[in-house]
Amino acid sequence: MNPAKRLEIFTRLREANPNPETELEYTTPFELLIAVLLSAQATDVGVNKATRKLYPVANTPQAILDLGLDELTEYIRTIGLYKTKAKNVIATCQILVDQYGGEVPQTREELEQLPGVGRKTANVVLNTAFRQIAMAVDTHIFRVSNRTGIAPGKNVDIVEQKLMKFVPKEFLMDAHHWLILHGRYTCVARKPKCWNCIIAELCEFKGKTPAPADA
Repeated sequence: MNPAKRLEIFTRLREANPNPETELEYTTPFELLIAVLLSAQATDVGVNKATRKLYPVANTPQAILDLGLDELTEYIRTIGLYKTKAKNVIATCQILVDQYGGEVPQTREELEQLPGVGRKTANVVLNTAFRQIAMAVDTHIFRVSNRTGIAPGKNVDIVEQKLMKFVPKEFLMDAHHWLILHGRYTCVARKPKCWNCIIAELCEFKGKTPAPADA
């Protein structure tokens, strides 16, 4: 894909949604960190349902430590892999209290030292909570990047590197949000809604889905 196409794609995505945001509900960097940690192999909707009950009771590292593993587990029981996630959240909270005064660190290296926090989670927190340029490649972004030709790659690391290189600089801060939302609602996995896509004629996907009869 040539630079002119990429520029037009992100121009259109920005015009359609000038201020894109994560669909995870949060009010502090810590709440976002925990929500993203819980969101692995789970939907944002499912995470939000759990955190709406959890955060009014405990939304700081110390408060979650005071809650304890068993009670925390009950709050997030509806989320996939909840037992492992509960242990990771408790361990992360302990580190935040012991090493960071209860605050969330603002570097990728420090974030990735937290239990359950990988590169993708760290990138989401850096970009969304701290407004640092970072590209968190999840399944939606991986699919959109490959399918459209914006930044094809065999794995998430390659796609991340290509996006950071090829996305025009003025769009880098919010590109992650535009791509994930596009993948979640338009460029969906099984049958992309190409007939309802604002970048369809710029996209290099050859198997575009025709409009259904009732569209």
